[in-house]
Amino acid sequence: MKTRLFRFLSAPLLAISLVLSVFGAPARAATDLELAQEWQTTWNTYKFTQVANPLPEGRSRASQSISIVIDAPRSLVFPAYSDFNNHIGANPVLERVVTHSDTTQFGIEARKLTAIEVIPMDPAPLTLNTHACQKLHLADFYYTVDSWSTGNIVTHQKITFERVNGNQTKVTEHLTFETPTELIDLALASGVQAHQGIQTVLKQRIESGAL
Repeated sequence: MKTRLFRFLSAPLLAISLVLSVFGAPARAATDLELAQEWQTTWNTYKFTQVANPLPEGRSRASQSISIVIDAPRSLVFPAYSDFNNHIGANPVLERVVTHSDTTQFGIEARKLTAIEVIPMDPAPLTLNTHACQKLHLADFYYTVDSWSTGNIVTHQKITFERVNGNQTKVTEHLTFETPTELIDLALASGVQAHQGIQTVLKQRIESGAL
């Protein structure tokens, strides 16, 4: 299993995983309560929904947008694509997603969640917890994600869903990464490549009717 997962990992993701190994921890099954407490501590410490301007010294920011057209109506694509549980398997190292709260007010659904990625490495697997706040703007068919990951990597995402050519949907991910300066190139390359892979798998699953 470890060998098979290694084959899925791109060179940039492997490189950044090696760098982050000094921040990570051996894989173990944290309880949902522990993850919720860790989410709150991270939120209080890093306030990861905020966009600093200017960035503190030693931090850098980089952005890129990627798009894909899915042959399915927007009303189907939006809920399927925005459910991170559907990303399990599409992201080969994503083990599970824990939702700490899910509330809706004034047409905006807010989810506090943690994504647990387990990267096969020697001598022990590396666990990376990404704590995120996802906000779905239900009437306008877009959502945002702000997150903090091991290694003090912050992401800001806006994912839009545009109706095109009848029942087709164009999904565009606007991705921004904030990291220690020495990690920014790796974070952008591996992050974009990972999101492109997830887009491709979700497209296949949605168009096949699996989602």
